[in-house]
Amino acid sequence: MSTRDCRRVVMYDVLTQLNKTSGVTGSMVVGNDGIVIAADLNSQGDDDTVGALASSIASSVQKSLRAMDAGEFAQITVEAEGRKMFLSNAGIGTLIVTTEPRVNIGLVRLEIRNAIGELQNI
Repeated sequence: MSTRDCRRVVMYDVLTQLNKTSGVTGSMVVGNDGIVIAADLNSQGDDDTVGALASSIASSVQKSLRAMDAGEFAQITVEAEGRKMFLSNAGIGTLIVTTEPRVNIGLVRLEIRNAIGELQNI
């Protein structure tokens, strides 16, 4: 197995573990170019569509932050009627986590922070 394949397996393991968090319905890592690196969305929709949407949101927010001289984005939370979506800067790209609408946000953010630490060590 190549190094790249090993990294991808570890990423899927991180996503699988993250998805065990109460209220989390799926997760994925999207590159800065919008291409899905790894995804475990539990059939909530097309991975590429969710990845492109999240990448577009993150890019727009990042441009606005730069215009305000505020630095890089750390996390964006999108709250909709049917779900929440957390977009987090993971260094290698954006970690996207989808959740049920009523979720313990503090717990989800803690687990996201742990997952990012693991992703950055890959």
